[in-house]
Amino acid sequence: MNLENYFISQFNNKHIGDDGAYIDGYVYSKDAFFENVHFKREWMSCYEIAKKAMLVNISDAIAMNADPKYALLSVAMPKNITKLEMKELVLGFEDVASQYGIEIIGGDTLSNTKLDITVTIISKTARPLRRTKLKEGMLLAYTGRLGDSLQNLKKLFNLGRLHKKSKFLNIELRYEFVRRSARVLKVGMDISDGLGDDLGKIASINKIGFKFYKPIKKNILCSGEEYEMLVAFDKRDLKAIRRRSVQTRTPLTIFASAQRKKYVNRCKSHHF
Repeated sequence: MNLENYFISQFNNKHIGDDGAYIDGYVYSKDAFFENVHFKREWMSCYEIAKKAMLVNISDAIAMNADPKYALLSVAMPKNITKLEMKELVLGFEDVASQYGIEIIGGDTLSNTKLDITVTIISKTARPLRRTKLKEGMLLAYTGRLGDSLQNLKKLFNLGRLHKKSKFLNIELRYEFVRRSARVLKVGMDISDGLGDDLGKIASINKIGFKFYKPIKKNILCSGEEYEMLVAFDKRDLKAIRRRSVQTRTPLTIFASAQRKKYVNRCKSHHF
């Protein structure tokens, strides 16, 4: 057990374990987006930073088949930040909020040595998509293409520049696919820590393993911050899921089935 999982395990609460906490029809989720941990200022404009900070948080709501309604922002800013950069941050937050029908209702600001952002999203759902209903024989799939985020990150560390449409800068959330597939999806979560690590979370909580149809390359298995969807569903719903992927233009890779065996995560943790 890594230190992150150990720390979380110390809280004995039934609402912990999904992408957000589901309570009485609402989902509450919160993620951090910190300078020199998730990004460097020289990599992104303040507008791009604020935009991505919102999207990675909205991803948790979408992963639970919830409609995001409200946001609370905590923004710690360095003293040398300019008014223009502040305006860029506001514009980034508001543009994404407007796109998803979210109202920014408050938060906190403070002085800091770097730019650190946390966002709380409050969402609503009548049919939450959880991590806990995986059963033997169910099929597992992921949306989109994995590996690009890690490739982009390596390029940045090698002082390369990214295209404005690169996955590191522009996350494509799978809102329509999840919404239209919710009736047949049994398990879902967003791929934020890498497919290998997130499979480990599902394996642990359901006490189950996986039969992979073919080996998955390490750059695909271990690429974090992809924000694609990892889903599971019954075999009888395969045609329906494929139909939804076509309707929403969502690439879908079916890569394994749930089996009563042990799963071993071969990827290095993205946390500590």
